[in-house]
Amino acid sequence: MKKRHEQKLIVLSIALFFIFNIPFVLIFNFEGAVYGIPTFYFSIFSAWLLSIVISYIVLNRHYE
Repeated sequence: MKKRHEQKLIVLSIALFFIFNIPFVLIFNFEGAVYGIPTFYFSIFSAWLLSIVISYIVLNRHYE
């Protein structure tokens, strides 16, 4: 793996550390729903899905 790709994944993991930290997570802890899903769960799972997609893109470019 190239050093650039490793650096991108490290930056992604640090960003996820701050995104899943309690003070930031509690911003989305209010009543309401997005497509019938509570906003708290929607924000957690959308950030998780976004991180998976970004990781896939970074790793896919490495193997080309």
